Parts: sequence; structure tokens; C-alpha cells
Amino acid sequence: MITPVLLCGGSGTRLWPLSRKSFPKQFAQLVGDESLFQASARRFLGKGFGNPLVVTNDSFRFIVTEQLDEAGVEASGIVIEPDGRNTAPAAILAALKVQQDTPGGMLLLVPSDHAVANSAAFRKAVMAGAASAEEGNIVTFGIKATRPETGFGWLQSGAQTHEGVMKLERFIEKPNAERAVELLADPKYLWNAGVFLARADVLIDAFRTHAPDILAGVEAAMAGAVSDLDFTRLDETAWAGVPEESIDYAVMEKATNVSVVSFDEQWSDLGSWEAVWQESTKDKNGNARSENTTVFDCENTLLRSESSEIELVGIGLKNVVAVAMRDAVMVADLSESQNVKKAVETLKKRGAKQAVQLPVDHRPWGWFETLILSDRFQVKRIHVHPGAALSLQSHVHRSEHWIVVAGTARVTVDEEVKLLSENQSVYIPLGAIHRMENPGKVPMVLIEVQTGTYLGEDDIVRYEDVYART
Repeated sequence: MITPVLLCGGSGTRLWPLSRKSFPKQFAQLVGDESLFQASARRFLGKGFGNPLVVTNDSFRFIVTEQLDEAGVEASGIVIEPDGRNTAPAAILAALKVQQDTPGGMLLLVPSDHAVANSAAFRKAVMAGAASAEEGNIVTFGIKATRPETGFGWLQSGAQTHEGVMKLERFIEKPNAERAVELLADPKYLWNAGVFLARADVLIDAFRTHAPDILAGVEAAMAGAVSDLDFTRLDETAWAGVPEESIDYAVMEKATNVSVVSFDEQWSDLGSWEAVWQESTKDKNGNARSENTTVFDCENTLLRSESSEIELVGIGLKNVVAVAMRDAVMVADLSESQNVKKAVETLKKRGAKQAVQLPVDHRPWGWFETLILSDRFQVKRIHVHPGAALSLQSHVHRSEHWIVVAGTARVTVDEEVKLLSENQSVYIPLGAIHRMENPGKVPMVLIEVQTGTYLGEDDIVRYEDVYART
């Protein structure tokens, strides 16, 4: 049985403004009608695969559980990294967890933000590498190259060792354009998918040999781990001492027992808006567009409006990507979309909140978005899932007025508890201990008007919380 390990702690910015630190691309619907994370979890619902182990961070833990529930996938465990340390610590963490639960068990390390068109073919490729992995090899997966890609690392495959499995000769750094053309011409060179299959004990031994400092640090963090609801939290102090490194550099480029399986089906890491355009359905002129967009005399463009309130119109555009959010718009030449990350760094230096935060803020009970923010008042739309409840809390600097616009709310204000239906409202005085709950079976939506001298999200004193937040 192979345990898929879904790595979803990253906060990539190359698909800004849709992907941001608060809600990165793996949780977004970029292609198809489910998120990349959900598609990754469902990809391994087949014979020979167990329930996935998820490695994520604290900010995404409830997004993970919500999206797994929507996808009908049950995780074997969810481990919370105190902060991202690149892929090597996450990989050995997963290996130690699998070895702890199933000694000698096999794990498949998979980024959760890749798009694979044919899941059955990918599972078949994984099973093709299982025999080599059982014998003590680490199996990686290379994608048959279709263009001279400079945004990926490459792999050089060698002689066949098992049916469908070849010896890995070497890893190749991201090439320049001239070298990428040379690599494309030779079928022994493949794109590096960053996917690895191995027995847990084999991977642990590889780290013991090539990256003992990372292994020791992660073991210490696991030794101090604690359970928190359905999550496992690593020891923060021990984790802070773990070196930050990719699994390629830490182990794979040094190990001699690495094999490679070639995957010849459609695959993309969706690492740029150009990659999203390549994977999207297009019209006869090469235009890919979402709802709420209109094109006139455009060629090879990607137009996305992520708000029903914004109509995005393209006129006479060629090789352009334009993405409109409620709080930000990005327009770029498709060939320059790899540089979006640089633009985000510039926004961060300016202190622009759009660099990291989406207008919609996800919480374990649902989500909220700010509609108006001024010096002494703020208006929010709050969506509470059926059966969910916010914490019992109070505020030091603000009062609130709630108006229910959909569903039913159970409201606590100090000692009083009452039900509010649509078009009813309640006032929460400054300092009052209060809570809102959704006792119904449909979402509850209310409008919240805050007034006060300080309106930050950290002005919360929690007394009770079903989600164990502090």
C-alpha cells in the first residue's frame, strides 16, 4: 500500500493576484471545477493507494480539512509545520510518520499544485515504479518534454532497470534557452516533476547518509509534537533549528540509488500564467477566458475575472494575460508571466496588503470579506457554514452591529441568547462577550458594521473556541 503525501504548505506568488500568501494556488480553481489540492487528493483514490497524509502549515489547516471534506477524501493524518522549510524537511517528516505508522511502508511525495489530465495513467506510472522502490531505490518521475522549457529542472535518464523504469543519471538545473533546445531534442532528457516514491526506511537512510542535520532536527520536532483536534503540531523550537533545503539538493543529487519513470501524458506545474493559458480551453483564436469576460479581435490571450461584479474586456490584445480581482488587476505579456513574483516583492516593500492578503479571508467556520474600510468604521460580509460557530469573544476597541441577510443566526450577547432570521439585527456593545452560530442546514450570511478606534483582526479576546484557536 502506498501512502500519498500531499505537500501543500507553499505560498507561491507566481500566479498573483489569484494566488496569495493567505490563499495560494493549490487551493484555487485554476483549471476544472475543483482546486488543484482537491484534484491531487482524488488522483490517488485507486487500488494500491491508502488515505493521503497531508503536510501543511497552520494558516491552511482548516482550508485543508474543508476541501478534503468537499472532495470526499479522508486523510490518514494532517501534520502542521510551524513554518515552511522547503521540501527536504517536509519529505523526511512524512517518511518518519509513515515509518512510525507502517514500518517499511511506501510513500509517494507529491506537490499538491500540479495539474494532471489523466489520473489513471499517473497512478499506472507510479505502480510501474513500485517494484524498483520495493528493492530499495528512490524513484522519481520525469515528464516527457514538449517544449524547450527554461522554468523547470530536467532529468537525464539512463539504462532500463525494470520495465518502465530507468537509472537516473543526473539532475539538471533550470537551463538557459539554448541548452533547453538541446535537451528537448534528446528523449533521454525529461522535465523534473518533483515527485518521489520510496520505502519510508529507505528515505530515512538516505537522509541519515546525506542530510543528517535535517533528519536530526525533524526527529526532535516530531518527538515534541502534540495533537490539536485532528492535527499534529510539531515542536516549534526544534523545528526552528531545521535547515531549510530542497529534497533535490539535500538528498537526491547525492544518492546513487535513484531511478526514474517517464510519464508521457499531459502534466503541468502551473507555475506561471502562461502555463495556465497552455492548460486552459481556448477558442479558435487561442483565447482562454473565464466568465465575466469579453474579447474583441484578440489572439492567444488569457482573460480571467474573479468577481461577478467586474466585467473584463479585452480589445486587440495578443499574447497577453489579464487577471482582475476585486482589489487588484494584473496585466502582462504572456512571455513575461514568470516575472509576476518580482512585482509581488515590490508590492510587499511598499506595504500593499494586496501582495499577501485576498479580499476574502477564510476561517474554519466559513469566510468574510471587507466591503468598506474607513478610519473608524468597517463593513463586512460574513458567511458561516451550517452547524459552525465563531468563538465566544469580546473586543476592546470596537462595537458591532449584525444584520442577518440569509439563513438563521443564534446570537449570544453576554447572558442573552436569541435566534435572528433574515432582516433582523442585533447590536454588540464594546466589551460585550458575544458569539454567532449557524444552527441551520444552509449557510448563514450577515452584514457586520464595526465602529471604533481600532478595527484590526487582532482585537479579539477569546473565551471559548471549538477550533482551539488562541
